[in-house]
Amino acid sequence: MPPESQIPTAADRAARRFAARLALFYGALFGLTGTELPFFPVWLRAVGIDPWWIGIISAVPAVTRFTTLPFVTSFAEKRHALRGALIVTATACTFGFAIVGTQHQTIAVFLAFVATACAWTPMVPLTDAYALRGVVRYGINYGPVRLWGSAAFILGALACGLVIDVIDPRRLIWIIVAVAGLAALTSLALQPLDTPPQAAATHPRDHRLLRDLGFLAIIVASALIQGSHAAYYTFSAITWQAHGLGGFTIAALWALGVLAEIVVFAASPRFTLAPSMLVTIGALSAVARWSITAQEPQLALLGLVQLAHGLTFGLTQVGTMELLVRHVPVHMMARGQGYYTACSGILSSCASIVSGAIYAHYGQGVYYLMAAMAASGAMLMWLARHRLAQPHSAASGG
Repeated sequence: MPPESQIPTAADRAARRFAARLALFYGALFGLTGTELPFFPVWLRAVGIDPWWIGIISAVPAVTRFTTLPFVTSFAEKRHALRGALIVTATACTFGFAIVGTQHQTIAVFLAFVATACAWTPMVPLTDAYALRGVVRYGINYGPVRLWGSAAFILGALACGLVIDVIDPRRLIWIIVAVAGLAALTSLALQPLDTPPQAAATHPRDHRLLRDLGFLAIIVASALIQGSHAAYYTFSAITWQAHGLGGFTIAALWALGVLAEIVVFAASPRFTLAPSMLVTIGALSAVARWSITAQEPQLALLGLVQLAHGLTFGLTQVGTMELLVRHVPVHMMARGQGYYTACSGILSSCASIVSGAIYAHYGQGVYYLMAAMAASGAMLMWLARHRLAQPHSAASGG
């Protein structure tokens, strides 16, 4: 008979149930991203959308991240309805993609996708806010739950490679609709969370989150580090293909990076460094990664560099989420996530635009700009470390 201390309590069972259902939803949510990224442009081309318009339509989610998204997260938070907002946005996203699939005229596709993106892009920050409230409520670890999203992203991307050659490209949209529908179904299983104490709703920090220098340091530093991946996301496959690497090798390099990210998420409960130090390490790793990438390394070294994705993205994400848990009152978590995602969207969009111009003239030299962005994030986080070492009590609302 196990010792009494090892017998699961009702609280333990509730925490595990919450984590399991959240992990399932993370999987469906990022599985949608893993299928949409490679499938959707192919579908657009298959139904006759002009390449110029494909670029415009593909840019819509980046725009909604810093326009409509903050309003959606703020509205959900004021209504104490994170779970409800996730159900509504997931359902709306499913219907939105279904409507997009019935349209073949450029303007109609564009307008339908704009409406869909308004529901889709808030889902990740809403889910992260819901997850961080669960971290406070149940004492679970963020990383081991979030890793299922990364795993599903890999599965979705691999499924693309297997399916895209055996079905009519004009039917690819319905795979996206099916995965979106799975996300809507799994959202129904998410557990309700306690409404934050009424006292928290009137906390004087409510209207000053964007005036909090510590919070601004968190979101700007993290956005700089994550934004430094812009050239990698946009041009890595193009560059590798130009250097003679095959499609399978390119897919394997991407998968290698995400696998490293999963390992970091899984190991994150054992990390003992301060969250600000985790973010700083992630930033310095990005400086090294992009500096090496700029040198056009051989395949063996490139594979090792890809493993750094676990640090540049994964460790930065873990550290950022821990900082937000410590620094943002629990009743403001969705708003904080909205501001963070909006900041990331702005910097990533700007980085992508500038990267395009630099890549056209200097090729791999664009990664030096990415290294400079990551270095700026490291410096900002390092300078703010003492301020961030004095956490506000998220559980108590201040």
